[in-house]
Amino acid sequence: MADVNVLIAFYSRNGNTEALANAIAEGARTEGAEVRLRRVREVVPLEVMQKAPGWVENAERMNDLYEAPTEADAEWSDALIFGSPTRFGNVASELKAYIDSLGGLWYQGKLLGKAGSVFCSTSTAHGGNESTLITAYNFMAHLGLIIVPLGYGDPALFQAGTPYGASSVSGGNSDQKPTELDLTVARYQGKRVAHVAKALKAAGETATKG
Repeated sequence: MADVNVLIAFYSRNGNTEALANAIAEGARTEGAEVRLRRVREVVPLEVMQKAPGWVENAERMNDLYEAPTEADAEWSDALIFGSPTRFGNVASELKAYIDSLGGLWYQGKLLGKAGSVFCSTSTAHGGNESTLITAYNFMAHLGLIIVPLGYGDPALFQAGTPYGASSVSGGNSDQKPTELDLTVARYQGKRVAHVAKALKAAGETATKG
């Protein structure tokens, strides 16, 4: 059995947030975590998706690779890591719809004390990366998660990402993927969150036995 369970629930349209999610999963697994990678689904109709080149095709590809996250996934996890492209300085409505679906677990207090973290991507250098991450801290606090920021715990953070969470910038080019430095920060995030989640889980089990 894994030391800790990590849910990575993300939305990605062109694959940039997806790439960060996979790097975070790699980092978490180095800490002995079992990882569930889940892509939230679209909330807009097909005719809207068809107006953006590649949106439908990318969604079909990723939906074949990743299941949609469920309430059961959140309850199973010891850590929840959310990922989203920026949308006007905030998380995408697709991810927010999943967060809103966790109201039952929130009401029962079943998310209290789990580790929580967030990552994002945007098309421009000042397109809202940090505001998106910090805004996500609000709903993570309401869920009762122990928020895990990155600080500057890895040298790569002096050149990429943010102290609030991993991020990447595509420069408006959907073919431009996260850099190796971006992915290094993401791997560190996965490792750090899994490490903190293990400590929280161990403390909880000790308290229960005591």
